[in-house]
Amino acid sequence: MHLTKLIILGRDGILNEYRDDHVKAPEEWQSVPGAMEAVARLNHAGWHAVVATNQAGIGRGMIDMAAINAVHAHMIQELMNQGARIDAVFFCPHTPEERCDCRKPLPGMLLEIGRRYGADLGQVPMVGDTLRDLQAAQAAGCEPHLVLSGRAAALGDEQLQQLMAQVPATRVHADLAAFADFVLRRDHAADSVIGGLN
Repeated sequence: MHLTKLIILGRDGILNEYRDDHVKAPEEWQSVPGAMEAVARLNHAGWHAVVATNQAGIGRGMIDMAAINAVHAHMIQELMNQGARIDAVFFCPHTPEERCDCRKPLPGMLLEIGRRYGADLGQVPMVGDTLRDLQAAQAAGCEPHLVLSGRAAALGDEQLQQLMAQVPATRVHADLAAFADFVLRRDHAADSVIGGLN
């Protein structure tokens, strides 16, 4: 049985620079340095990437569906310009007050991705920049990865240790490029072991 090599990525702070006021238009979407190339490297190694992002700005009336679609079309074009590909964008449009099950830290969005792709989420890395992302990954059974390119960049050592204590399986990387390095090294090591067994 062929298993899809799948990675779930948060959006803000992972692929693009985080903004407190939400990314409301394509021109406000600025990629994190090295992130587009990191996705390309993962793609070229056979990994499929999907985005899972909370977008409460929709529920708060700060951004409408046409605007979010334009932002994501721009993001996909920026990725394509670097030879990279995101297979799909999943987003939760709800505010925390709506108590949906798709808003991270709840796992609904990640579970939906697992169903859609027929993926064993235990084999799926999930990359985020907040405790909420890591909690969603843990609840869905994904492998949690934290990057320090977004909101987590502001954490001191003690705060980072407290966050890690809440989701102990978390691996920490400087940014998406460093995460890609980790995954590709691990792939290479696994291939070497398999090669040695043949």
